[in-house]
Amino acid sequence: MVRKKIALLGATGSIGNSFFKVYCEQQQRLTLSLAVAHTNFSKLCPLALELNIPVLVFTGIKDPALQEKIRTECPAQKVYFGSADLLSLLEEADYDIGLNAIGGSAGIEATFAILKRGKKLALANKESLVMGGHLVQKLKKPGQILPVDSEHSAIFQAMGIHPHHEVQKLIITASGGAFRSLPLQDFDAITPRMALRHPNWDMGAKVTLDSATMFNKALEVMEAHWLFDMPYERIKAVIHPQSIVHSLVQFQDGSLLAQLSAPDMSLPILYALSYPERWSSDIVHTDLLSLPELSFEEIPAARYPLFYLGLEVATQGGILPTVMNAAVEAAMKLFLEEKIPFTGIYPLVERTIASAEQISEPDLDTIIAANRDYYRRCLALHEKQ
Repeated sequence: MVRKKIALLGATGSIGNSFFKVYCEQQQRLTLSLAVAHTNFSKLCPLALELNIPVLVFTGIKDPALQEKIRTECPAQKVYFGSADLLSLLEEADYDIGLNAIGGSAGIEATFAILKRGKKLALANKESLVMGGHLVQKLKKPGQILPVDSEHSAIFQAMGIHPHHEVQKLIITASGGAFRSLPLQDFDAITPRMALRHPNWDMGAKVTLDSATMFNKALEVMEAHWLFDMPYERIKAVIHPQSIVHSLVQFQDGSLLAQLSAPDMSLPILYALSYPERWSSDIVHTDLLSLPELSFEEIPAARYPLFYLGLEVATQGGILPTVMNAAVEAAMKLFLEEKIPFTGIYPLVERTIASAEQISEPDLDTIIAANRDYYRRCLALHEKQ
């Protein structure tokens, strides 16, 4: 059996954790060519020794003494440091699928490197499409991108081989995050610790915080627009607190097809890596008779203003999705440092977007520069308050 060779980007995050569950079960079908982390060598080095991962990259470690320590701990591995080395490896290393689970805007250059190489891209980095969707659309080949987000994996599975014109609407589900039931008058008392407790999913800090504001759902609408070439007016998001139905496709004959399972990221990762096959697996079990009652509801604007601001920005396009992404990352940093309240995130993001100058067709260098500049501008706007 020929094993698929994987380049894993974001090996020590929540997607990485789920990937290793899949990898350990499917080692007869998969092999790791390289694994990438930002700075968490204490987690990745033991995994590299245990699983014989030949190449490691740490994009955020610059200290020469620490670099030498890591090389000493992993004598059998080739170890690289910095984003430039990562991009070079993505252009030269031997792999079939690049799984991009780098968090935030840092993952966009890796997405372009994998696509330009002509390799399959299992995509878990939302920002690649949010910030550069118009560029990705021109660059990607048919079938080259395999969605890893549970919502887009569900849509991908539900659409199947149906032609695009038969699809009437994409319906993305949302858990509602940590504060779906919290009274609005209590929002000023929300702490970072409260915001980092997701009721259904085990995710990294950024995704969990974005879920609490529902900004993540605006990102997912933008992703769906580019992944499935669907106009925004035919993409809808609804709250589904149980996180069992991961998304739905409504067809022109009125039928709704959905993908259901217990909330576990191992399943969309497994599907992306096995596609177009379905491999036998015992990782995720969904007992139909044990499921709670499933419910759906509209997304209230008063509770999730960042979601609706994200939809406005999405329809305007250009550089504005990048501006908003940068502003949200900066505002979340301020919230985590307890420099602004939870309710201060939205107005600060809104002010940053209002200060932006639109660029209708930004290139990659412009996007990267704007993301950096508007992140700083958002922090500066806070300082001027």
